Amino acid sequence: MTTTTAPAAGVAQTLRRLYFVRFAFALVWAGLLFATASSLGPVSVALLVLYPLFDVVAAVLDARSARTGKPIAALYVNVAISLLAAAGLGFAASSGIPGVLRVWGSWAIVAGLVQLVVGVTRRGLGGQWPMILSGAISVLAGASFIFQATKDGASLTALAGYATLGGVFFLVSALRLGRGRKAQEQ
Repeated sequence: MTTTTAPAAGVAQTLRRLYFVRFAFALVWAGLLFATASSLGPVSVALLVLYPLFDVVAAVLDARSARTGKPIAALYVNVAISLLAAAGLGFAASSGIPGVLRVWGSWAIVAGLVQLVVGVTRRGLGGQWPMILSGAISVLAGASFIFQATKDGASLTALAGYATLGGVFFLVSALRLGRGRKAQEQ
């Protein structure tokens, strides 16, 4: 039986809902980007900028649900880097796909490190191991995007795969948080 306090249970429930929304958003976003990833047109650029902006909104909602504790500072760091990423992606789009991959890769590395920190500090809530693993994978994926930017034929399709995998990790974490809540009710 889990010994999570009532406020922690409320945070877990809020996170669970947020993680389900993030899963759905990631899948829809990935599908749209995959359909438009052959070039940097207005739709693909808008999608590229939208993703980190959505991350900003999610981090703010996450921080509000946490109310107190260590994750809040890291979540606000995430807000700042995601805002920078959105602006950077908007500018990088004018230089081509390699520039976009470098900015996205840098963002993925830093955001992955933040996700690791937040996941580790929330281990007591349950359902955080997928977030910890996702953060580590984000760091590795970010490095691969930067490397891919140096090669001929760089493509945005890998970003769609990255978002899909991240969405799956949010889904698994949401399901695990729900399982932890059910164990508390028994």
